[in-house]
Amino acid sequence: MTLSAKFALALSASALFSTTASAACYLVYAPDGQIVYRDAEPPVDMSRPLHQTMPSVMPGARLVFSSDSYGCETPINRLAKGSAAGVGEPPFARPARADRG
Repeated sequence: MTLSAKFALALSASALFSTTASAACYLVYAPDGQIVYRDAEPPVDMSRPLHQTMPSVMPGARLVFSSDSYGCETPINRLAKGSAAGVGEPPFARPARADRG
C-alpha cells in the first residue's frame, strides 16, 4: 500500500469517527454575565422552547450552547439546587400524552 493510499484510508476513517463523536457544551450566563452553569448535559429539557424552561432555572439568564466541548471538561453548577433538573425530570417533565391539552 502506498503512502498516499494509507493517508487516504486514515483520513476517511477519521472522518467517519468524527461525525459520530460530536459533543456539546451548555453554558448558562447569569444576568450579570457570570457563568453559573457549564456542562455537557443541558440544564433544561431541550425538547421544549427555551423561553419556557430557562426562567425556571434562573430568570434573566442566557443559555449558550456549542458543538465545541472545549472547557466543558470541568463542570460548573452554581444554579439553585433543584433548578438544573435532568432532562425529563421535574419540573421539566412533560405530562403524559393523554393529559396534554
